[in-house]
Amino acid sequence: MAELLRIEEPAGAPPPAPPQWSAFLELGFRPLYLLGCGWAAVAIALWIFAPQLLQGRLGGVVWHAHEMLWGFIATIAVGFLFTAGSNWTGINPMKGRSLGLLSLLWLAARAGYLLPGAMAFGVAAACELLLFAWAAVALGRAVYGARSRRNYGVPLLVLALGAADALFLLAAGQGDHALLMQRFNLGLLCMAVIALLVARRIIPFFAMRAVAGLDIPMHTRSGHWQLGAAGLGLLFSLLDRPAAAAWALAAAGVIALAQVLAWKPWAVRRVPLLWILYLGYAALGAGLLVAAAQAGGWPVRAAWPVHAIGVAGFAVLIIGMVTRTALGHLGRPLRTDRLIVGCYLLVIAAAALRLLALLPEAFALAALHASAACWVAAFALYLWRFAPMLIRPRIGQAPPPTAQAASTAPPRPRTSP
Repeated sequence: MAELLRIEEPAGAPPPAPPQWSAFLELGFRPLYLLGCGWAAVAIALWIFAPQLLQGRLGGVVWHAHEMLWGFIATIAVGFLFTAGSNWTGINPMKGRSLGLLSLLWLAARAGYLLPGAMAFGVAAACELLLFAWAAVALGRAVYGARSRRNYGVPLLVLALGAADALFLLAAGQGDHALLMQRFNLGLLCMAVIALLVARRIIPFFAMRAVAGLDIPMHTRSGHWQLGAAGLGLLFSLLDRPAAAAWALAAAGVIALAQVLAWKPWAVRRVPLLWILYLGYAALGAGLLVAAAQAGGWPVRAAWPVHAIGVAGFAVLIIGMVTRTALGHLGRPLRTDRLIVGCYLLVIAAAALRLLALLPEAFALAALHASAACWVAAFALYLWRFAPMLIRPRIGQAPPPTAQAASTAPPRPRTSP
């Protein structure tokens, strides 16, 4: 089985090195995890507790929907794919100044959507669409250059995510709410396809490495059927064929839940780094079933599939991913502490309370505020715990050579990746 992510525990724990720009821009997860998780906290705090500060052209719920999907979730996905792509192919898709410039494009987009005026909106949209196009090209160069055939679709999915963003922004500019929601759902399903592809690969891989004697299926064949069903759901949604989309999404959701059961969830109950991923993947599958019910004409509010997939599914998977992969790639022991588990519990509470707030009950507003507080606290704690690691070299990594040492060192033979 090909190694998807390099995971090893360091032999010792030497004192941390000082922060280094070269380390911070070494792999995509470092700046993009930090920016994405920081924005997750800030964006929800603005939306719930200070909406008067949202002065941009998007505004209100449109800004909130856009920033959660493309500003937060898609940003984390790109950071993960850059990092995983390096392991899949042996080629780092983006690092150094290029990665720094990509991060500046992200920052310009976030600022532009907050500022009033058509010019700020145009600059933000241009920066964001360039970001997704550049990310897709960088991933494509690595994947196609290394002939990594099983990953040929990944750059295309990132490009599709950017295309859905462009369509959403165009509809927002036109003020067509119905078209805007259709295109948001298009982006949501595109992100769901990426999440299904990645999570189905790495969850059993991580589980069998962490739990001695655990033997579970990788579900390669069912994964192909699942991606096909999700892809058809995406296509039928684009073609405005809701009945056909409902059947396809239901199939993808049922396959996801069946996979989780086959992965023996009881065996990972004592490993928080694993059960959080199991829970997020199961919630994603359940969210696809809710989306299928809504597409099939059942009396389901549009907000239900969005939040079931986005908050209960994506966000729970993300808090698991950004801790698990960061620890592994930073050379840290693969175990949680109370703060990390606290982050998990806060995101789960935020998801449960957000779904509860969708009920037409008197406590809905209080549940919404409580959900936002849990969400902000979870991602603030993540930054508190992981930001000092993300800006420092990997544990055990040799420092860069000094100019004198480099000039006296013998030449190294050049090898291909």
